[in-house]
Amino acid sequence: MEGSHEYDRIKIEVSPALRSKQEEFFLIGYDNVTEDDIWEYLRRKKWRKAAEPLKLHEMVQQILALKVGEYMNFAAIEALKTADFSLENEEERLELLK
Repeated sequence: MEGSHEYDRIKIEVSPALRSKQEEFFLIGYDNVTEDDIWEYLRRKKWRKAAEPLKLHEMVQQILALKVGEYMNFAAIEALKTADFSLENEEERLELLK
C-alpha cells in the first residue's frame, strides 16, 4: 500500500462490502483478486481526486457498483507499468505461451 489515504481509517467499516465484491469476482473466475486489490483500485483510481470526502454509504455503494471490467483495466495497466520481463528473452517468451 502506497502511503496513507484519508479513507484508510474506515477500511474496516467497509470490509463486508469489499468481501462481497471479492466473492463476486471469485464466482466469475477471478479468484486471484483480493479485498486489498479492490481497496487499492478504489483508493488509487476512483477516490483519488474526490471533490469532497465521501460518506460511508457512498463508499459502500461505489464498492458494490464496481464492474469487473473497470478493475481489470486498472489491473492490466498496473501490470504493464511494473512488468519486469522482456520479450527478447526466448525463455520468457516460451513461459508466456504456456
